[in-house]
Amino acid sequence: MASITKRSPLAPEGFPALPEIGGVSFATAETGVRYSGRDDVMLAQLAPGTAIAGVFTRSATRSSAVLDCQKKIGFHSKASAAIIVNSGNANTFTGQHGEEALRAVTSEVAKTLDVPEARVFSSSTGVIGEKLPHERITAKLAELRDKLSPGGIEQAARAIMTTDTFPKGAGTTVEIDGQPVRIAGIAKGSGMIAPDMATMLVYIFTDAAIERPILQSLVSALNQTTFNCITVDSDTSTSDTLLVAATGASGIRVTEHSMAFMEGLRRVMLDLAQQVVRDGEGATKFVTVSVTGASSDADARTHAMAIANSPLVKTAIAGEDPNWGRIVMAVGKSGAPADRDTLAIWFGDIPVATNGWVSPDYREADAAQYMKNPEITIHVDLGLGGGCAMVWTCDLTHGYIDINADYRS
Repeated sequence: MASITKRSPLAPEGFPALPEIGGVSFATAETGVRYSGRDDVMLAQLAPGTAIAGVFTRSATRSSAVLDCQKKIGFHSKASAAIIVNSGNANTFTGQHGEEALRAVTSEVAKTLDVPEARVFSSSTGVIGEKLPHERITAKLAELRDKLSPGGIEQAARAIMTTDTFPKGAGTTVEIDGQPVRIAGIAKGSGMIAPDMATMLVYIFTDAAIERPILQSLVSALNQTTFNCITVDSDTSTSDTLLVAATGASGIRVTEHSMAFMEGLRRVMLDLAQQVVRDGEGATKFVTVSVTGASSDADARTHAMAIANSPLVKTAIAGEDPNWGRIVMAVGKSGAPADRDTLAIWFGDIPVATNGWVSPDYREADAAQYMKNPEITIHVDLGLGGGCAMVWTCDLTHGYIDINADYRS
């Protein structure tokens, strides 16, 4: 199986120029775990003392790699650390073999890089239920070690792709006490995308010096309004992993009060999350769903996700049909409080419905023209309170069926 090569029409023009992060080196290699003719393993080595935070899938069938990362994430030392990722095989639902494969890879990475095994984080992504040929990965570790380079982040982004049609990267530089602090990240994700925590692999690096508990608190909080606010198909993966590594190479101390750093990290996380939606399998429309006037923020999010996950809403968008009745349906089925007679709906700036009835200013032709745009906003106001939420999704086309019907062939 080869990864999908037809680039999403919603993709950015190219991979962004990312700031180089001191204390991080990358390498990639072709192991043939599943793909041929492309690199499919990424190795990142992290400087001694790097603080690492993470959030993971809550799937009851999560992978051995996720469980292993969850055990290690609270451990901090002054030693070096490493991240090893393979694509093409999720190493999930493979029983004892999966555990043995995980241990073989992490222990060999530890030996090859001379780092504690408790500081080796691994991820696997791809087909579920097939044994991981881990020996193909361990055979390449010396090569990976010798190729480590600070400038290899784009190649790393390409190596972790599965059905992705483009590599995903985002970065920024923020100023703290007059000094630059750099943040750069990569992600993979295209299908099986839904909280928690939106099905993907994400690795973000910064040269900030930050205590691990503070970094973990920031990552957990920012995840709720970024990666946990996207959906492609409502399906949650077994392998979701987000790791954020702070090497401290800049020497700039960041605290929980460093708003510039928090906002920079939020921008990078949101950029990566939205790129995953833009690469949704078969996607042709990028959709923002905004809900206001709910009884609470939690209710607003429930309504927004009901709209974003509705196959009827998503196929109407794919067909460029302004079928606002499907929005009404999705709100009604969500389970959160709603009042038919206070409901209002907009497509972009076009008022569609107000006070539980079609707006007197609504013109079907205007809405139909708006639905031809590659980026669409659906706004719903419940008229019940001050709760609000925003989520991002894409349309549902026949391309999604084609990709997933052929995924293992």
